[in-house]
Amino acid sequence: MTNASPFARRTPSTPSVPRGDVLGTYDSYLEAQKVVNRLAMADFPVKQLSIVGNDLKTVEKITGKLTYGRAALAGAASGAWFGLFLGLLLFLFSPTGDFSFILAAALIGAGFGLLFGVVSYALNRRRRDFTATHQVIAGNYQVIIDPSLVGRARQVLAEGPGGTAPAAMAADAPAPVEAPPAPPASGDAPAAEPTPGDGSDAPR
Repeated sequence: MTNASPFARRTPSTPSVPRGDVLGTYDSYLEAQKVVNRLAMADFPVKQLSIVGNDLKTVEKITGKLTYGRAALAGAASGAWFGLFLGLLLFLFSPTGDFSFILAAALIGAGFGLLFGVVSYALNRRRRDFTATHQVIAGNYQVIIDPSLVGRARQVLAEGPGGTAPAAMAADAPAPVEAPPAPPASGDAPAAEPTPGDGSDAPR
């Protein structure tokens, strides 16, 4: 028996689009996520599921106009975080354990970040005078499932949280068909209806 060495070269897996049946198509990722969560709570083998986003689009939302003040503030904030991280490292590995390392590193990082932010804005001022956020969204999201598990998944989704069909589905269920009346017994023959012209209804 041979064990694979942890230092052995691993072949990277090539990403591919999942294949299977479409369990449902949803407008947002949260709706598709809720469906997978419901199946997971019902002990469904969710490893056979995939959420695929279609019609990907890049959305850049403008958040405001960029100025020297905003550039300096953003640079100082990012520099302070980086300096705080270095200060914590110095504090952990310092034999004296002085907190002044943290404060000094944060102030130095904020100063360098402020300077870098102002210089960057001055160089790119004519090309980009606004701030924005980037997002990648999809037109719709499909839950892909193994074809052999489609029936089981739909049965789980059709059941409510307590394992019963929801009220909306119960209302759409067909009404029970009433049984036809039982025929009379052989000994109770129905009375013959009078036929016109037999004289029973003639006036006396």
